[in-house]
Amino acid sequence: MRAFAVASLLAVAPPLWAHAFLDRAMPAVGSTVRDPPARVTLRFSERLEPAFSKAQVLDASGRRVDNDDASVSGDDAAVLSVSVRALPPGVYTVKWRVLSVDTHVTEGDFAFTVAGR
Repeated sequence: MRAFAVASLLAVAPPLWAHAFLDRAMPAVGSTVRDPPARVTLRFSERLEPAFSKAQVLDASGRRVDNDDASVSGDDAAVLSVSVRALPPGVYTVKWRVLSVDTHVTEGDFAFTVAGR
């Protein structure tokens, strides 16, 4: 009976290893785009806490080129986006730090390139 109780508890408990990992991004991680994006959008594997989730976009010199308006989507709490200024050709780094609704913090970064026309 005790084994059944433990198995039942584990079956309905959320996984202890759940974290918000980056699932995909637009522009894609490591991609080269011809047209500069107006927004950088990140989709995570878990819902995010809006007040504690942020993203920045930096140019090759380390200067911010985003508009400091990162926000979690009201339609999908697993999506974080930030608008960017007009980006000239170059390499850009996206840095993010998010808190998932299960209270785990994850962070990371990736680059994309604007090739221009």
